[in-house]
Amino acid sequence: MKEAFGDVSVARKGFLIDASILPGLVATDGGRPVGLLIYNVARGECEVVAIISTEEGRGIGRALMDAARDHAVSAGYRRLWLITTNDNSRAFHFYQLWGMDLCAFYRHGVHRSRKVKPTLPERGANGVPLDHELEFEMLLDVTAVSLKES
Repeated sequence: MKEAFGDVSVARKGFLIDASILPGLVATDGGRPVGLLIYNVARGECEVVAIISTEEGRGIGRALMDAARDHAVSAGYRRLWLITTNDNSRAFHFYQLWGMDLCAFYRHGVHRSRKVKPTLPERGANGVPLDHELEFEMLLDVTAVSLKES
């Protein structure tokens, strides 16, 4: 977390989350960690707080998201969701192909998050100004799991 995001706290929607105390999933390759997904559960929903892959294009992010979805469904959560910033176009593509829907746009959301985490950069890695937050979700059919288990 520190290497990827600068520290273990994650800001979104004007709130600061200490990711170091949250549960997570680790992707490994030959016993070597290659990915991490941190999640939080509240009000019957599972939020992906952070997802990190050491190598792009190998399916690590997909495997982590699949595992998070499977966990959320088996636990009976009704929704899997996450927030990303306006500069992360690669993530927009990935999340939509994976089956998530863009469900909310928080205009100047990064400005609110920067109030609780002043170290958030002004620009993303690709030079795009960090201004807005976008919320993606997957609504989960927990009734299908309940019926199969009956």
